Amino acid sequence: MPQGSTLLRAPTYKPSLAWFTALGSAWVFVLVAMGAFTTSIGAGMIFPDWPLSNGSLNPDGWLSDLAMFAEHSHRLSAGVMSAITIMIAVWLWRTESRSWLRRLAYVAVILIFVQALVGGLRVLLEHQRVNMIETSVGRLFAMLHACLAQIFVCTLAAIAAACSRPWLKPQLTANYQASPGLRRLGVVCCALIVTQLGIAAVMRHSFAGLAIPTFPQSTADGGWLPLTWDFRVGIHFSHRIMALILTAAIMMFATKLLGTAKIARVLKVGSLSLLGLLALQVYLGAVVVWSGRKPELTTAHVIVGAIILTTTFLITWFLHRDAIESSTSTQASPQPRRTSRELSHA
Repeated sequence: MPQGSTLLRAPTYKPSLAWFTALGSAWVFVLVAMGAFTTSIGAGMIFPDWPLSNGSLNPDGWLSDLAMFAEHSHRLSAGVMSAITIMIAVWLWRTESRSWLRRLAYVAVILIFVQALVGGLRVLLEHQRVNMIETSVGRLFAMLHACLAQIFVCTLAAIAAACSRPWLKPQLTANYQASPGLRRLGVVCCALIVTQLGIAAVMRHSFAGLAIPTFPQSTADGGWLPLTWDFRVGIHFSHRIMALILTAAIMMFATKLLGTAKIARVLKVGSLSLLGLLALQVYLGAVVVWSGRKPELTTAHVIVGAIILTTTFLITWFLHRDAIESSTSTQASPQPRRTSRELSHA
């Protein structure tokens, strides 16, 4: 390649890149589902070692034992996710002119390796106890692992959105304009969802999913407040209170989106989907308690929570599209080739 040339190109729609990033952001939900199911059946420590499983990439009996299958499949899917993330970062580094998007891909690579390390520490430090809060160091890392997963989901979704046709085609981006108040409300909803998912992670890894065994009331005789309190009851009750706050915030956000005349139709469809997902999530939360926390229902509750976060984040991300693109230089034009005289004076 001639010296001084560049591989960077103008930010145009690249179908192959767009589809690959979209499939990558979809694969992360496989990873979330496997992790949620592993936790739901209590299989997180079925293998005492890491990164191998019983010292092997193909441990004996993992295809016939449910607990071993869940945890080892989670580890294998994490390996696939790491490879996909690296491929996205390299692809963007070679072809993308927007420096902010390339940096975001680098952040995704860092996140996936930090996530892998945190997952490993969850296993390796399980034996170390934290008596003050009656848990283990490993479980503290498990809580962090669950929270980082949600941030990683949003990072990949942001990359996929920025590579998509609706983001890059000027004629399709005209209807993403929104008032500053609506944009701020979207950010608030995202922050509330992340907080709720963090509370849920603490609750799940503290074995507090049935600390309040009735729903919607907190006692068998219809009381709204628990009769006795401890950490597990408190974190479970916090999850329910935050669910009420979050429901109100999401309903307000979706209603305002639907009532804004010039908002793109795809965002209005997204807001309707958000309301449907919210109703489904409340129902799943109820049946998780009523069923005595069946693993498949608990896993579905985790997955729908991640989808709600992703949907809310993507709507908010698109509402900020113009601000994101205009805040940084795209550096779309390649650097001019330098003449031999210029090179000799360099």
